Amino acid sequence: MPEYLAYGALVTIKNYRTGGLYLHSHWSLYPKGVGAQQGQITSYFFKDDNNKWLIKEIDKEPSSGNQSTEAVKLVRNGDLVRLEHWITKRNLHSHKIPAPITKRQYQVTGYGMNGTGDANDYWRVEVVGERPGAPVRSVVSKLRFIHTNAHCALQSHRKQYPKWGFEQLEVTCNPVIHAKNTLWNIEENFFPRLPNISVRVYAPRFWEKLLESHSVMFQGNAGLKPKEHESVQSRPWMWPLNIKGQYFCGKEPRILLLGNPVVWWLNLVVLFVFPAWYLVEQVMEARGWEEAANVKDLKHRRFAALWWLHLAWAFNYVPFWTMTRILYYHHYLPASLFSCMMTGVFLDCILQCLQLYFQKRLPGVSAVFHCSLGLVLAGLANSFRLFMPLSYGVTGPKSTEAGSLMYGRKWLDSWDF
Repeated sequence: MPEYLAYGALVTIKNYRTGGLYLHSHWSLYPKGVGAQQGQITSYFFKDDNNKWLIKEIDKEPSSGNQSTEAVKLVRNGDLVRLEHWITKRNLHSHKIPAPITKRQYQVTGYGMNGTGDANDYWRVEVVGERPGAPVRSVVSKLRFIHTNAHCALQSHRKQYPKWGFEQLEVTCNPVIHAKNTLWNIEENFFPRLPNISVRVYAPRFWEKLLESHSVMFQGNAGLKPKEHESVQSRPWMWPLNIKGQYFCGKEPRILLLGNPVVWWLNLVVLFVFPAWYLVEQVMEARGWEEAANVKDLKHRRFAALWWLHLAWAFNYVPFWTMTRILYYHHYLPASLFSCMMTGVFLDCILQCLQLYFQKRLPGVSAVFHCSLGLVLAGLANSFRLFMPLSYGVTGPKSTEAGSLMYGRKWLDSWDF
């Protein structure tokens, strides 16, 4: 594509922030009661023809055709321009009417017919960090589009329009001209009368690409919000308590993601009991409590493993408390794996400590150890049998009705099966 931007070029305009969206319009109008009933202007994630804009002078239509003999005129820092939407033929327009969501800023619309509008279609191009009159470059120039009458800057937001705006993001004109997210760049530039340059000129270095890709992922995740009437989301405090499951399939066979309550609640107990036990052991050791060397060595090794597993659980769970995005039950699964391993190590430590402590006092204590281990495994196997249908699919009546596979197994009212 051409290195410089010329009048008559067909362009896509993208917000300059990491993960920025395209300036976008479509045939739909703002609904009644939402500012002026003119064409909607949004910012949009994906590439399509509704992102394309024609760059025009304010008092002149661009020449058409590749064979025009008129001299090519470049867009420069400080120029007044009009932006005509390629599909709807409406001009990018603003006025001092509050924006649909961000009421302290002004509404931006698509206005006019076949490129003909009024003085509220005029925008001054400001190239950040360049001298007046410097030409606008594709991709690399940081631009502000400043409305000449309202004295505000075109801005992209993270706020979503409702369904009337197809849940795309709000675009406004911000009176605080140098506010965050008022910078844009020319992403694509179609103008056959200027020579093209290789896109490799704009290629970022490896570390720049790595940083940007991760920033985009973080921003994309942060922007995920629950849809209207969506009830499957949950909050982090619910997950260790096993308060609420998540339906994978609401139709028959019904499949519900729900933690095995015996395992889940045993894990929860261990998460609190282990630090308390460790604290008691530290106090007793400080007071000179003596115990057998083999028991002390066993505890030292198991406690080290338990603390690492506890830390891994926390690293995989605690960050979700800071997130405002929509969250689901399955987000707890990585943390739950460490919690399960922690419970296994904890039970092993208790049973082995008891065996070592009583082996000289009680003959046959080894059999008690193996019986205790067998009871734990039997309990886990039985709990798996009880709740197995939730994973493999439940058909027929719900758990509150006689004859259901899950009848009598709805231990909490918040469980929906």
